[in-house]
Amino acid sequence: MPKLEIGSPAPEISLPAIDGTIFDMSSMKGKRVIFTFFRFSSCPFCNMRVDELAKRWAEFEEGTVMVGVFDAQIDELTKRMGKRGIPFTVVADETYQHFNKNGVEKSFIRFMWGAMRSPLTMLRATMKGYVPMTLSISKMSTLPADILVDEHGKIIEAHYCKDTVDHLPIDRLIEFSKGN
Repeated sequence: MPKLEIGSPAPEISLPAIDGTIFDMSSMKGKRVIFTFFRFSSCPFCNMRVDELAKRWAEFEEGTVMVGVFDAQIDELTKRMGKRGIPFTVVADETYQHFNKNGVEKSFIRFMWGAMRSPLTMLRATMKGYVPMTLSISKMSTLPADILVDEHGKIIEAHYCKDTVDHLPIDRLIEFSKGN
């Protein structure tokens, strides 16, 4: 499927969240939204990114909407993430439908490249207990994507990661949350 492009409307997404609600993108008009397609729930790099975002959450503009989408079943995702005090919305795409529909890519080679260029992140993740609980090449090959949606529901930035650790810098997300 084609990737999301600058100026396009935000994707139409309605997914179950770990707090028991349903996240619906259509109800976000008037708000800036940081939308990330992560990988699977036990992904060490994804969990480290969630931790880094949570650690810096006080720097984001009050009322910032951030949504992390995971390739997971909601029960398993809630069990893994629900008690961590994550300050933003975490949802499950149980069928991988929205990953496919919005141009999220897969590449085993680029997954391996990300792992090789980030050995310290992998070590820190392992020490925190973030060990991949899947042997699925398909799940491991998913490459994240960061999508920034303005208050009019239009995409202003669509960053499809080159590998598993190539997210937009957190400083960029904070700037976006403040209207920049």
